[in-house]
Amino acid sequence: MRYLILPLAALVIIITSAFTKIKSLTVTSTAFTNNSPIPVKYTCLGQGLNPPLSIADIPPEAKSMVIIVCDPDATTKVVTPVSATQVVNKKGSHKKTTVKKGMRTTETCAVNGYTNWIVWNIEVTDMIPEDYRSEAMGMNSADLRGYQGMCPQTGTHTYHFRVYALDSKLNIDKNINIAGLEKVMEGHILAKGELTGQYNKTYR
Repeated sequence: MRYLILPLAALVIIITSAFTKIKSLTVTSTAFTNNSPIPVKYTCLGQGLNPPLSIADIPPEAKSMVIIVCDPDATTKVVTPVSATQVVNKKGSHKKTTVKKGMRTTETCAVNGYTNWIVWNIEVTDMIPEDYRSEAMGMNSADLRGYQGMCPQTGTHTYHFRVYALDSKLNIDKNINIAGLEKVMEGHILAKGELTGQYNKTYR
């Protein structure tokens, strides 16, 4: 009988983990309210700094945090995952795996959207300051590392400031992009939340 109990216990753990509900974070900013205009200071026509973010309802078991800022209204080339496990050739480029268009959901900007910022392994905190600096920043859609201010070509775009609380830190390469980061985070997200803001170059 005792030999049956152990497999059953393991099965219960697996099933429980598979159906663990991702909790909600509350993300706000002193710079703008949800779904309102983003101040020019944080855009390509201003200083290009990241706005300050406040995060509430962080699970006590969280070990690190991730921020993704993106513009799903933008139309760009298909983004392919770049991760720490991919081979780098002598020229420094990465072998890539195509992300099919059918993989796009409202959760990701990895296909056709524009990525302004990805940063991971943030120490658990309820405040991200303006002009935040970190070594753990990946590639944005301009193929640059770090935050890029909002700069829509035409019209008004909605930008998503997504924050994730994870159950561990991530061991990944600095050259990772949004598709690679989202893939690595799978199964580690304890809670998530977002703040949205709008920007049009006519805003002043």
